[in-house]
Amino acid sequence: MKKIASEIKNHVLTGISYMIPLVIAGAVIMAISRVGGSFYGIVDIWDGSHGESGNAIIRLLHSLDGFGGTALGLMFPVISAFIAYSISDKLGIAPGLVGGMLVKDINAGFLGAIVSGLIAGYACLLIKNKIKLPKSMASVVPVFLVPVLGTLITVLLVNYVIGTPFAALNVGLESWLNGLSGGNAIVMAAVVGAMVGFDLGGPVNKAAVTTAMALLTSNVYAPNTAAQVAIIIPPIGLGLATIFAKNKYNNELKEAGKSAVIMGLVGISEGAIPFAVENPLKVIPINMIGSALGSAMAVGLGAVNTAPISGFYGWFTVEKWPIYVLSIATGALFIAILTSVLRSKDAGQEVESAVEEFDEAAWEEQWEA
Repeated sequence: MKKIASEIKNHVLTGISYMIPLVIAGAVIMAISRVGGSFYGIVDIWDGSHGESGNAIIRLLHSLDGFGGTALGLMFPVISAFIAYSISDKLGIAPGLVGGMLVKDINAGFLGAIVSGLIAGYACLLIKNKIKLPKSMASVVPVFLVPVLGTLITVLLVNYVIGTPFAALNVGLESWLNGLSGGNAIVMAAVVGAMVGFDLGGPVNKAAVTTAMALLTSNVYAPNTAAQVAIIIPPIGLGLATIFAKNKYNNELKEAGKSAVIMGLVGISEGAIPFAVENPLKVIPINMIGSALGSAMAVGLGAVNTAPISGFYGWFTVEKWPIYVLSIATGALFIAILTSVLRSKDAGQEVESAVEEFDEAAWEEQWEA
């Protein structure tokens, strides 16, 4: 059992190593766009109307935000594909990519992308090992049977096993959150914060954020305040952790940490995903507590964010903005400090070792070809 768990972990770490460059590229490009937009007083540079602006620079900034979003949109397909690649070599790439795209479409989050990659990889490996054809037809297996059957198995399991429960969870959580909004505001804020910090852009996160935004039309601002605070706490906190405990992270995660801080400042919670995927049992609970703490503090002390904006460019429009910023800092520092204390010194080396082993194998394969 330990051997299997270790193998799965190595496969996941390989997927992470290929996902990180996309996170960094997308974060930096979107940051350039959104910071540039703030100089023109624009807080929603991603809105389609700015693509028709008479100002060429604003149009360019709008396009840049879309380009960054395209890079981030590839995270789930890439991590799924390269987990599958790690398991079954090139055979797993096509099913992994398709499974990852489906995960993105059904909002199954990064945990869904991991499961998709594992399904695709092991399905392809099973087909390769179990289906034996005459030597004259052996080429049919990798060229036809594996991609077709592997993709079919992956999308069916992802759609009907992973997708359905998450969809039901979304509906239930939205109803629950609407009920909480009329009760204790601090408890509600903590619940919203924990939900947003749980899966970082996944279905639970989206259920909380979408419902909080919908309540703005009814002039109910506390859920939105809680959600917008919680969105940015995990990436900033985990980015700071790579600075506080830099000897505990490899170079790739240090770079991801820089990107995470940038993503947090512009309101993109996905910057924390590489860290959550690498060590979910520790990072996810810490994210939830830190986000809940910051959200409850902001709402409890009277900060009010009336706009669906989480990035730094909207902080100073918040009622009682010093409390709002202090709440963000408190939640982020909680995550940074606790993560730094609980992370073992050799944890980062496991990712680095997995990447080094993969790179060596890839080089040998290319050389032989």
